[in-house]
Amino acid sequence: MSYVRELRSLVGHRPLIIAGAAVLIFNEQNCLLLQHRKDNQQWGLIGGSMEIGESLEETARREVFEETGLELDELNWFSLFSGKELIYEYPHGDVVVNVTAVYSSRKFKGKLKADKKEGYEVRFFNLNELPSEISPPDRPVIDRYLCSLENSNV
Repeated sequence: MSYVRELRSLVGHRPLIIAGAAVLIFNEQNCLLLQHRKDNQQWGLIGGSMEIGESLEETARREVFEETGLELDELNWFSLFSGKELIYEYPHGDVVVNVTAVYSSRKFKGKLKADKKEGYEVRFFNLNELPSEISPPDRPVIDRYLCSLENSNV
């Protein structure tokens, strides 16, 4: 049983502070990989909750492999996200207060495939054509990344 599931069995839907990691994965065309999530029917970044004994980097790599089948050849630091924008109530009632370490990667190997337990599909999107239905905890991450691109072009 995962750490979060074990905690949920004790506290029900009450808010939990959850440490986790997500990865902004880009292909050679600079398109961003997103997962069409089953839990909220929206598109989100690849990532998830840390397990006991894992580093954030290990969490990022594990989640990417589990959700996409890809192995990361590189993992670059982007930013840490926390605060009110990262509080989220899932459709089934669980509330999480996310503290998320976000990385980026442009070098990976493997055959892209969705984890059918968590998502319907995984797909690369042009940054100018991202889906409108982005999972709320991932929206600030993507917005900050896009803002960093705009600022680097100034």
